[in-house]
Parts: sequence; structure tokens; C-alpha cells
Amino acid sequence: MQKLLWEAVKVSVVAGKAILDVYNTEFEVQNKSDDSPLTEADMNSHHAIAAALESTGLPILSEEGRDIAYEERSEWKAYWLIDPLDGTKEFVNRNGEFTVNIALMEGEFPIAGVIYIPVSDEMFVGLQDKGSYKCSDIRSLLQSCHSLHDLITNSIPLPAKVLGRPYTVVCSRSHMSPETEAYIDELKTDHPDLDYASRGSSLKLCMVAEGKADVYPRFAPTMEWDTAAGQAIAEASGATVVNAHTKQRLNYNKENLLNEWFIVRR
Repeated sequence: MQKLLWEAVKVSVVAGKAILDVYNTEFEVQNKSDDSPLTEADMNSHHAIAAALESTGLPILSEEGRDIAYEERSEWKAYWLIDPLDGTKEFVNRNGEFTVNIALMEGEFPIAGVIYIPVSDEMFVGLQDKGSYKCSDIRSLLQSCHSLHDLITNSIPLPAKVLGRPYTVVCSRSHMSPETEAYIDELKTDHPDLDYASRGSSLKLCMVAEGKADVYPRFAPTMEWDTAAGQAIAEASGATVVNAHTKQRLNYNKENLLNEWFIVRR
């Protein structure tokens, strides 16, 4: 698992560079059939990741390569689940809150994940039963690191201690819903000093993993590739990611790749 995740770490940085190469230009934006935005950066990142991870021998399910029959992928024991550019709206708005998400899946659940933030050059890494870590200055760090162990040795274990902050809920910057607002109002009953933060992309899951937020309710649509890497990182840090209705661990590789509503909590 560590060797596989090391490959994901390296290619996420390559994909991040491909994204920034477009981000720093006057790029064009197209709309998919569901009206979500698509840019050249999405596709360049997808191709870079798919080419690099092909050598691992594991199948790949990607947002930009999703047309794989359920009859085929339902037989997969292990596979990669990737979002080459999570937060395309944030990319288009140029606020820096977009990520590269790569998850290593086993059966219905993520067992390891990498989230790379190209603009800040930061990375979150999580491994089942091994913990989660935050790494900074990744492009420089990778010049001296030759394994995942090297990277982790130069990283901060999560959750980091954040002293003196109020109970914090983090929500989507682009997809607030009435149900989410009602949930936050309920939280205020037990936490009158509640603080609120908004973030784009999978950074919300990272905030809970890092210990900077206590809960992330998501009562609006997401797809499996949006959350898998973040779930691996959050769970490895000691947080839970559960279906908001069943209270069971959020699961994957369903026939319909749309997630149920979920709650991430420390």
C-alpha cells in the first residue's frame, strides 16, 4: 500500500503542474452535460495521472474517465478513484481552492488517499491504520524524498493541536443548501459560540482531518471521486465519514456513483 501511495504522491504533483500551466493562462471553460465546468486543466491532469498509474496494474475510475460499465467495475477488488481537478469552479474563479484527489480503494471503501493543493504546494496523505499527515513545500521536498516514509518523516501528523478555537463547522463555498443551514442551526443549540468556515473542493475534509474543524455536513450532491481521497485522510486521522441517513460508513463503487448525503465529524 505504501509503495502504491508513493506513486500517487509523485503523480499528484505532476498533475498539479499540468493544472497550474493552464491556471496561469487565459483558459477557456466548457460546460458538461450537467452544466458543471470543464477546462483543459481537468483533462491534462487526468491524462497525466492515468498514464502514471497504469503501471501499477490497478484499474482507474476517474471523473474524466467515468464511462466504465458497472458490470465490469463491480468485479474490481482494488482500484484507483481519482478526481484530476476537484473544485473546477474554484479554479475558474481563481481563488486557489482546488485540489488533485487520488484514492486507493479496496472493495467498497478507500484505504489510502492523497490530496494535493497546487497553488499552496501542500499535500495531505492518509493511510488506513497508519495515520494522516500534512506536508508543505512538496515540490522541493520531493527532490530529497525517495519513499513515502521519507515524506511522512518530514510531515506533520494529524490532527494537529489547535488550541482555543470554538466548535467549528465547515461547509461548501459553492453548494450551500437549506438542509445544511438547518443542520448548522441545530448545532448552535449545543454550541452557541459556533464558528463557521467555507472552503472549496476536498479542503473541507482536510480541515476536519487537520483538526481545524469539528464537523462537515454535506447535504447536497457529490460524486464518489469528490470524497474518496478525503475520506481516507479524514478516517486515518480519527474522524468518521458516515451516510447522513443510515449512519453507516460512506461506501463506494455503487452502480450510481452519486454519493448519499454525509457527515464528517471528529
